Amino acid sequence: MKYLLLVHHNEKAFDKIPEEIRKKMLAESIQLCHQLDSKGQYVHASPLQPETAGTIVRVRDGKSAVTDGPFMETKEQLAGYFLIHAKDQAETISIAERVPGARIGTVEIRPVREIAGLPKTRDS
Repeated sequence: MKYLLLVHHNEKAFDKIPEEIRKKMLAESIQLCHQLDSKGQYVHASPLQPETAGTIVRVRDGKSAVTDGPFMETKEQLAGYFLIHAKDQAETISIAERVPGARIGTVEIRPVREIAGLPKTRDS
């Protein structure tokens, strides 16, 4: 089964972490991706640009409303994701515990719904 691990943290607090530590966290994330890949569990992962680079699109009654970021008034923002294969929730939790972002924020686990008729995933 596929699971999406959504990594959330406070962007302002993250920016205050020394660059050397942030680089180590990125290296740990990359290493985790390679470990998952060696077990056939890796699908995709990526950090996201800051919230201020985001855009919200809403369509109501046929009319579009586009809003530039920042747009969330929360303490934590979506910072990145891991899309993985895991046999169950317990295995997914053990993987989420290894995500470096879990030490400074949270990792939300969401099972991915499999829907017939979608195009196949392409490698980039």
